[in-house]
Amino acid sequence: MKKQANKTQQLNEPVVAYNLPGYNPLSVLFGGQFKSISDFDIIAAVRHGIEKSKLLSLAKKLSLTIEELADILHISERTLQRYSPGTLVKAEYADRAIALAQLYERGVDVLGSAAAFNDWLRQPNYALRNQSPLSYLDTSVGFAMVLDILGRIEQGVFS
Repeated sequence: MKKQANKTQQLNEPVVAYNLPGYNPLSVLFGGQFKSISDFDIIAAVRHGIEKSKLLSLAKKLSLTIEELADILHISERTLQRYSPGTLVKAEYADRAIALAQLYERGVDVLGSAAAFNDWLRQPNYALRNQSPLSYLDTSVGFAMVLDILGRIEQGVFS
């Protein structure tokens, strides 16, 4: 009788624990680089611009429509569609895209999964006058409000 070869054991740990590119929305904007992204890297990326293809990859990763992404970035949907995939978007749009990616990272950390955060983002929230957090992401003050609510949720404060 032959012994069966031991099957390779595979660890089934969440990608979140290791901050791998499959989880990190910010890494989508940096081309899936498997390295720590510093604030200096972010500033350089904003100044240089971000390719349209990476913005669309981010939107897909975050379950956003092109219309929602365009509203958040303050760019017309038609203009965004006209850009070729390699076109670099302006610094102001790149800055908002990076803020969006950072918000998603924070939301997933607080709520435990991307699905939970995506659901939360689209549900009316009492602290936001029964509007969805997504509807406030068109302003920097709205971003701050949503981040503040996530902080309160993390601390166990009713939000």
